[in-house]
Amino acid sequence: MRIAKMTSVDELFKKPNLPSGSVKRKFEAPDPQQAYKSAKLGDNASPNGNHANGASVEDAADEDDDIEAGPELPTDEDEDEEGRFFGGGVTKDTADALEYIDEQEGDNYTEEKIDSAWLRRLANSFERKVNKNAELRARYESEPQKFMASEADLDSEIKSWSLLSEHPELYSEFAQSEAIGQLVGLLAHENTDIAIGAIQIIAELVDEDVEAEQEQWDVVANALLEADLLELLMSNLARLDEDEETDRSGVYYSLAVLEDLSSQQAFAENIGQEKVLLWLCNRSKNAEKTVSQNKQYAVEVLQVMLQSSPLLRRRLAVDLDGVDLFLQLLAAYRKRDPAKDSTEEEYAENLFDAVTCVVDEPEGKSKFVEAEGVELALIMLKEGSFSKLRALRLLDHACGGQAQASSEVCEKLVEAAGLKVIFNMFMKKADSSTMEHLLGIFTSMLRLLPGESAARIRTLAKFTEKNYEKVAKLINLRTDYSRKVGAVEKEIKAERANLSEIEAAEREAEWFSRRLDGGLFCLQTLDVVLAWLSAEDLEAKKLVSKDVGFESIKTSLQEQMDGLDSEADDEEDTKEMFGTLISFLQ
Repeated sequence: MRIAKMTSVDELFKKPNLPSGSVKRKFEAPDPQQAYKSAKLGDNASPNGNHANGASVEDAADEDDDIEAGPELPTDEDEDEEGRFFGGGVTKDTADALEYIDEQEGDNYTEEKIDSAWLRRLANSFERKVNKNAELRARYESEPQKFMASEADLDSEIKSWSLLSEHPELYSEFAQSEAIGQLVGLLAHENTDIAIGAIQIIAELVDEDVEAEQEQWDVVANALLEADLLELLMSNLARLDEDEETDRSGVYYSLAVLEDLSSQQAFAENIGQEKVLLWLCNRSKNAEKTVSQNKQYAVEVLQVMLQSSPLLRRRLAVDLDGVDLFLQLLAAYRKRDPAKDSTEEEYAENLFDAVTCVVDEPEGKSKFVEAEGVELALIMLKEGSFSKLRALRLLDHACGGQAQASSEVCEKLVEAAGLKVIFNMFMKKADSSTMEHLLGIFTSMLRLLPGESAARIRTLAKFTEKNYEKVAKLINLRTDYSRKVGAVEKEIKAERANLSEIEAAEREAEWFSRRLDGGLFCLQTLDVVLAWLSAEDLEAKKLVSKDVGFESIKTSLQEQMDGLDSEADDEEDTKEMFGTLISFLQ
């Protein structure tokens, strides 16, 4: 099976359980989609098909089994011995003859085998129809009626490639054939209907639901890109008019191709050229009365690209000023909530996801401060509903990391009067996602704010004000999370006792995930915050020593330090931080 894109550990504990915009959707416009689906045949499908909404005898029977339709059958056989009125009008000999014909036709029917021979036949037939249509179009340029029939044949032949997505074992052979280049070349066809038909087939071939091995999928994706798919796709998008329903579907399927090819970093960086990112940004900000499916999808594709590649995140931040664009679009949701379960809600979620990806990069953090993103996020925390948790998550990511830009975000948070907002949220009852992000912000501020700076002094004062109530709450939270994680550890220990060493090793990833679900990340973050406060303030140190004890915190910090990548240069500062904190806890 094709390997799905792995979720990083950071995503597991950094991303709140928000509704996601990444779920695969189907194009909503009924007419072109229905026409296309009706033409697509499976291995065993009938050209006449079965309509999902069509009436059947069974449907009628289910509606009311007690009602008899039509006249009653005669009770006296003498009244109609031949049954001519109520019979079918077919004699027994005729019926036998018809049955014999059906049997003969059934014996002669053989299901077409989808194999290499089928692929070669279709490729040859496809090439003939492409060439014939091109020849007739060139010869009778001003007489459409003379090439229309060949165009209809070509359109039908394009749809024949739909079966290939059900047989990925043929992908390698298809990628080596001339047909893949001819299919991509049709994106430049003068008839946009032909171009859209080709895009639909390409979207099917690279769809994430295709049951292809990674190698099979890669070979087709590479062949498509080598055939200049990206250039032709962008040229085609420029000529499609979304006021027309068919063209709207063409834009949708073009976005589907971009999304599927962008799900892996290597392909995303190949596809995410500046002109592609620019088109997606422009489509994302198009003024519309209500957010359309394609506008929402453009933001989703953009988010997929940004999530796949740090290079694209930096490119969007620096070359396209994308952070400012995202913040302008998100400003509409400072106080207003999009309708529940609407396309607009998904659009707004994707915007938050996209800008959150970008601020993970130093360049994105700098642009976030420059575009007054901290101030906007604080307004959302105070006045928003839909936007509140998403804005908090955005701030957490913007403050995080090792870069100087992270320190600038933390300083801006203090300067913009954000301490009061953040600590007020902390003192209220909060769900695990909210608490996770609040603790993440606290950790970043204690680690990154310069020593003896006004911003650091103000932050420490917030922790110690009102008789150290914030420190007391941190200690209580630490006790709660320690109990939850301890219960999970006890379960895992019992399971491990019944397993061999090899079996236990196979379950380590599952157990780690269960620890995270049980609150391990929050527990570890709390230990870092309490260690910092103990190092900075003598009274806080006494409280932590009395109510928690330093040994358990030191053990936690040591485990976190041991879990860092020893070869990663960017982890060196974090290792040094853990070592310093451990030395303070004596």
